[in-house]
Amino acid sequence: MRRAADGWHIVFRIGAMDHRVWSKDTPVLGASYAAELPFDGDLEARAYAARRLWRAMNGRAPGPAFCKLSKQRRERLSAAIRALDARSAGGSYRAVAEALFGKKRIPDRAWKTHDLRNRTVRLVKGGLALVRGGYRKLLRPGRRDE
Repeated sequence: MRRAADGWHIVFRIGAMDHRVWSKDTPVLGASYAAELPFDGDLEARAYAARRLWRAMNGRAPGPAFCKLSKQRRERLSAAIRALDARSAGGSYRAVAEALFGKKRIPDRAWKTHDLRNRTVRLVKGGLALVRGGYRKLLRPGRRDE
C-alpha cells in the first residue's frame, strides 16, 4: 500500500494473483467498501476486474482472463518488442532480422527488397507504436481502432 498525490494505491495478494485497487481516502482495516464504476468506455473491463477481485476475496476461482491473446498475437508482440530493443541498441535492420529469424534465412544479396527486411521494419514500427501507448489497446478488446 502506498500513498500518492491522487489517493491510495493498494495491491492485494490473494493466492497467486495480485489485485490492484485505488482509494481516494485512507483505507481502514475492517471497513466495508463498494466499487465505484464510471459508465465510460472502460466500464466492461472495470466491472470484470471488480468481479474477479470479489471472487478471489470469497475464495472462488477468478474465472477466465478478460482478454486472452492468441499464441500468434503474443509471439508477434514479443517479436516487435525484441526488434525495437535491438534497433534502439544500434542494430541495423539486417542485424535485427538475423537475431529474430536466423542468419541462414537472410540473403547476402537482394536484402533491400527481401520480405524479411520489410517484416523487420514493420516489427520495429509495431514495437515503437506499443511503446508510444499502443499497448493500452491490448487491454480493450474490440476497441482496437481507438
